[in-house]
Amino acid sequence: MLKELFKKISEQEFKFSNQEKELIDDYIKDDVIIKNGENYEINSKYKIGILKIDKNFAILEDLVTPIKNIKLELDALNGAFNNDLVLAKRVFNPRSKIKAKIIKVIEGKKAEILVYVKDGSFFTLKENIELKSKNTKKYKNEDVLLIDNKEFNEIKFIGNLNEPNIDEFISLYMYEELYRNTEKVEVEEFKEDSSNRIDLRDLAFCTIDPNSAKDHDDAIYFDEINNLLYVAIADVSYFVKEGSDLDKLAFKKSSTIYLPSRTLPMLPSVLSENLCSLKEGQDRYAYVFKLKLDLKKLKVESSELFSGIIKNHRNFSYGRIDRVLDGKLDLYNDVEKTIFDYLIPLYKITKNFRDSRLKNGYDFRTAENRLKLKNDLLENIEVEKSTASHQLIEECMLLANIEASKKVGALGIFRIHEEPDFKALSKLVDDVNVLGVKAKIKDNVHQTITHIQEEASKLLLRDEVDELIIQSLTQAKYSSKNLGHFGLGFKSYSHFTSPIRRYSDLVLHRILKSKKLPKDLDDICTHISDQERKIDKLVWDFEDRKYARWAKANIGNEIKVKIVDTEKAKAVCYDKVIGLKLVIENYKGQKLFSKHRVKIVSCCLATKLIVAILV
Repeated sequence: MLKELFKKISEQEFKFSNQEKELIDDYIKDDVIIKNGENYEINSKYKIGILKIDKNFAILEDLVTPIKNIKLELDALNGAFNNDLVLAKRVFNPRSKIKAKIIKVIEGKKAEILVYVKDGSFFTLKENIELKSKNTKKYKNEDVLLIDNKEFNEIKFIGNLNEPNIDEFISLYMYEELYRNTEKVEVEEFKEDSSNRIDLRDLAFCTIDPNSAKDHDDAIYFDEINNLLYVAIADVSYFVKEGSDLDKLAFKKSSTIYLPSRTLPMLPSVLSENLCSLKEGQDRYAYVFKLKLDLKKLKVESSELFSGIIKNHRNFSYGRIDRVLDGKLDLYNDVEKTIFDYLIPLYKITKNFRDSRLKNGYDFRTAENRLKLKNDLLENIEVEKSTASHQLIEECMLLANIEASKKVGALGIFRIHEEPDFKALSKLVDDVNVLGVKAKIKDNVHQTITHIQEEASKLLLRDEVDELIIQSLTQAKYSSKNLGHFGLGFKSYSHFTSPIRRYSDLVLHRILKSKKLPKDLDDICTHISDQERKIDKLVWDFEDRKYARWAKANIGNEIKVKIVDTEKAKAVCYDKVIGLKLVIENYKGQKLFSKHRVKIVSCCLATKLIVAILV
């Protein structure tokens, strides 16, 4: 009610109920509202709005006009919390930027906050805001608990920061994904529909995945004589009916979360690891693309899409196929020999497709750090780079994704990536020039980026410069409209090949089968794009907590780092604990990407802040 009342006054609407008039009188007495004749206005000394808290700052959202939003420091919140309706007093600021400090919570719902104890105060774990309270006396330093946001009373005791198994709870709680542990939906029994499917079980399909994979979304088979590539994808839409409880929960999750400790699947394990997964030696329902390849023009000449039934004749690891493509077949049986006989020529074909693709797209040298844990502590890091087997599967999946997007038409669910604007491109050129890379703006964006990569390679800075290029690009997202994919160089692109772990692919399958668009497609695209970004942050938060534990156990030890942020003195480790991020206390303007030896001097498990000094 109060929010609507203040909104009326801001919009100069003065028709009030008797109850509203009584409330207004109270605020007139407090000098918050000023009455001029029959008109009312909010005193310019004050601002009333909705509080939105981010990691390092907060926003006081104007009730009417977003352009009037005010940025607040976290120490100016005065006990207010997210979504509270608050009264803030403007503070004089000689630098002319509007500043304010919250003086009162006008309206706020009772909620719980995740906090830890430090020096007799509660601190919020997400923003590290101090909440002074007498209720801390019975707790030890670094105890973690849930408290209410009004009286700061305990709701639930969680544990202590020194217990490594607490990290998963913290990350899942802070990013609102804890429900995955408790919210379950029963999987219904399914009727067989083999008679309505094309039987491909005699074709020697195979899957190629990481060693640890339990969910096998995609399988391939190549008919070398007819240049026919079959890409078979788990037929999840058959098992997960639109609008069912199972579907609603999958939409809420939007994707599988892969933590170093465990996997939290989008679908129940009976589906993700069994009925939907293209397991070796098992008959499985699949949604299949049959692609006729034109090897001269390096394009898909024609494609068919149909429901099928396949058998995965062999599940391979990336490492095993890398050896095969390198001519090291190891021991093999007849089935494996049949598969190797088509994988080897298929790899050569996909290499040509890849070379053609990169004339419009980009080859960024990226590697993924896989954290390996033991007893919830960091044991080692494996660096996974794109190898021949990865690229083979990637090109096959790209072809299927492109064809799927073409069959949808102008409206559907697309994976889009916008081209960087001139300002972002100019800054990129300036940044690489500082590194000594002699680059300049070319006739178009593609020429400029490939030119920068070529010049960086001459100075052996390709990996570092690729990092800067990626940072300069906007993030890919989902859209109901086809706006193309800049990074991949495609005019039309979507996600079709991973419906076990991505809701976007499940929606696309349904669209292709029914030829109908969901009524709330734009909302679906927004939600799954937001979920994707949130889950990325959750995983990074969890991994940083594991790095922090390693750092705390290794205070006084030296590691090798490279500077990655000259303004904030940030560096990242590139040897013992690859990917560990820290702040250099005695930083004195060392060059971006320059390499140094540092000694770890402190670490906070709550904030994950690791501090080191140059040695």
